[in-house]
Amino acid sequence: MSELNGFTKSPDVVDCKATMQIGFLLLPEYTLSTLSNAVSVLRMANRLSGKDLYRYTVFSLDGNAVTSSAGLQVSLDGGFESAKNLDILIVCGGYNIHRYCDGELKGALRSFAKTRIPMGGMCTGSYALAMAGLLDGYRSTIHWENLASMRENFPKLDISNSLFVIDRDRYTCSGGISSIDLMLNLVGSIHGSELIQQISEQFTCDRIRSENDSQRAPLQYLIGGRQPKLVEAVSLMEANIEEPLNLDVLADCVGVSRRQLERLFNRYLHRAPSRYYMELRLSRARLLLLQTSLPLIDVAISCGFTTAPHFSKCYSDVYGRPPSNERRMGT
Repeated sequence: MSELNGFTKSPDVVDCKATMQIGFLLLPEYTLSTLSNAVSVLRMANRLSGKDLYRYTVFSLDGNAVTSSAGLQVSLDGGFESAKNLDILIVCGGYNIHRYCDGELKGALRSFAKTRIPMGGMCTGSYALAMAGLLDGYRSTIHWENLASMRENFPKLDISNSLFVIDRDRYTCSGGISSIDLMLNLVGSIHGSELIQQISEQFTCDRIRSENDSQRAPLQYLIGGRQPKLVEAVSLMEANIEEPLNLDVLADCVGVSRRQLERLFNRYLHRAPSRYYMELRLSRARLLLLQTSLPLIDVAISCGFTTAPHFSKCYSDVYGRPPSNERRMGT
């Protein structure tokens, strides 16, 4: 056997006498589906093994009920001060995470980290860990909608767009059904591949995804695999938001003429490449407006606009309101 991320790894199912205690700290507007998916994997591991391999407890910071983004609540086991004897703590975030990362939460997480118990974040829970300084020196991930703001707010962190990341004693996943993948890999690192294959079959998962899987469906899955030039062009656009590429340069990089590039975009994405590029940059700008407190001019520059008036006009043309109004609506 060998040690992986602080836990014993074996290629076969092992007879572990100890029950692993996993605690979930719910933040306001957390994603309920992400929590239920994670818990379901642990429940199924117990059922299929016929053993009490995992126990899970649910907390809020102050012990009061927390409403999920779906408007529902789950029964709590107490406040965060009662989170004792855990083997892992997972912070569950969701919408508007920046509103809830106050001094009390950061202090509580930092205090817990002193116990050296592994910690993780699901959906935007990794943002809370980052705010508390608990992802410094670690690889991590977050939901794709929050990637831009996370990287903007924490430029020194190594933030991936993977479904999930396990880096030593830090466990993060992007939300949605990626919590299934995270927990399957956790269970597999301790109890082996046979058990997680059985769990996967119960959930009708066609395969067990790894850290190498990205969050969003690659463009080739949306338009088919016969247009590699178009996929390459979009990838270059996504990688050059702050300093947009000239379409002639883009076409040259891809190895087609500008006219050919325009035909590909119009046929498969139903818009001109310049329009697609503009919408891509404005989409990034909108996420930064909603998720950060960056000045408007900084948002504009980071998305390839040299002046605030030009940015405001383009934004209004696409979203029907100026960027300043977008920020007020999001508060």
